[in-house]
Amino acid sequence: MTEPVLCEIRDRVAVVTLNRPEKLNALNYALIDRLLAVLDHVETADAVRAVILTGVGERAFSAGADIHEFSLSVAEGPDVALRDFVMRGQRLTARLESYRKPVIAAVNGLAFGGGCEITEAVSLAIASDRALFAKPEIRLAMPPTFGGTQRLPRLAGRKRALELLLTGDPFSPARALELGLVNRVVPHQELMPAAHDLARRIIRHSRAAVASILTAVARGLNQSIAEGLLVEAEQFARMAPTADLRDGLAAWRERRMPA
Repeated sequence: MTEPVLCEIRDRVAVVTLNRPEKLNALNYALIDRLLAVLDHVETADAVRAVILTGVGERAFSAGADIHEFSLSVAEGPDVALRDFVMRGQRLTARLESYRKPVIAAVNGLAFGGGCEITEAVSLAIASDRALFAKPEIRLAMPPTFGGTQRLPRLAGRKRALELLLTGDPFSPARALELGLVNRVVPHQELMPAAHDLARRIIRHSRAAVASILTAVARGLNQSIAEGLLVEAEQFARMAPTADLRDGLAAWRERRMPA
């Protein structure tokens, strides 16, 4: 049986690859479960400082949920569909959103439905100029269920998100950049080098400081500004006694790079 998720660790970066090319890397239950397990392992691996998440092949990052498998759950009733499909997908995107190492989506092709929701949830994203995005769940007579009704409006604004959610129309990587869904659009052959370059520019800094920023943003984003500032202060308090901060301040005074 083909492994649904591949993971290669090199130069402190884990490249995690969705591996169902014959199904355009559709998110079946086995793939989601395996991806969650890989993320758990990578998060605690000292050899890994950042993650690049991409899809196998030239056609798709992920075409979204495996509709055939999802349909079987729906046929068993709402409770089964919620348990097996909705909660599983929401666990995945929540895990990505709160991850304590930077996750960079390298969107190499179609990012429809759940594939788009993964892109919304990760901390950073770079898209190939061959990528294509869509929120097509409306065509199935359902809303997005992996967080797309919540994260896309927060990224793009209510009205711009609703246009995509209510029409199901595909949109270009340039539009995704404009909406704040991705950080950059690059020529297809430059996608992985660009993702690795971004990872390198992050992991040169303190591991603990990177984690504190990710945590402060993820926790504070959906709170009031006052509550978010408390989160920010809490994360600073965690860094204040560390050797990383002492060395960072000393390096600034001595005009050198931190150790």
